[in-house]
Amino acid sequence: MAAEANHGLKIVSGKSMTRIQMGCKHQNGLVYVVPAEKSWVCSDEMMPGHALAGFLGELTAQKDERVAAMMQRWGIYYRQLPLEEEGQG
Repeated sequence: MAAEANHGLKIVSGKSMTRIQMGCKHQNGLVYVVPAEKSWVCSDEMMPGHALAGFLGELTAQKDERVAAMMQRWGIYYRQLPLEEEGQG
């Protein structure tokens, strides 16, 4: 049986925190997602996606050339998508 691919990401949900471990043999890090001012609208289960999408949306909206260059160097691009209820009307 083949091992399940994790793509260098391991998501561990806890009671009030989600840890996203990411890396490979060249880079390694851990992101903690906890309840905060802007995440109260989501369930605990959906909070990590809500927080990361919101953070990246705000970060890219800054139109900071340094941030844009850094994201391009790492091959990371972010685009906000319409919300499900917005796309169904």
